[in-house]
Amino acid sequence: MTKAKQSPSMQITKATYKQLASRFQPKRNVLLNSWRAFWVGGTICLFGQILQNFYINVFDFTEKTASNPTVATLIFLSVLLTGLGVYDNIGQYAGAGSAVPVTGFANSIASAAIEHRSEGFVLGVGGNMFKLAGSVIVFGVVAAFVAGIVKSLFGLA
Repeated sequence: MTKAKQSPSMQITKATYKQLASRFQPKRNVLLNSWRAFWVGGTICLFGQILQNFYINVFDFTEKTASNPTVATLIFLSVLLTGLGVYDNIGQYAGAGSAVPVTGFANSIASAAIEHRSEGFVLGVGGNMFKLAGSVIVFGVVAAFVAGIVKSLFGLA
């Protein structure tokens, strides 16, 4: 068998292909995307601060004790909005602005659980919900451990 020879005009280099493909890629508006991430993430954090002030003023929590119910409320609302399909729209609009606060972490766990629920509770929901969030948990625990060691060794308050 003989190989058919290609004409020189049919051969394309990687550089030429990249140049051709770049013409069809949509242009990203970095300034607009940054603004959206900033104001949505800031609004989520502002809402968290309003919640914390509510717990302090209404339930007489201290600043330290009000943080736990504040985070729990934000997580609950994020999971609820994820289940209703609203948080995905917020994430599409705001990008990293919705992913960085604790609500983005809750969204990643809840959306994975929802996506794999047809596979059952153990293998589907339980087995897949921490795939994305597992690395966040591991590095958070390791960072807390290292910070605790540093604090213990150097006597930092």
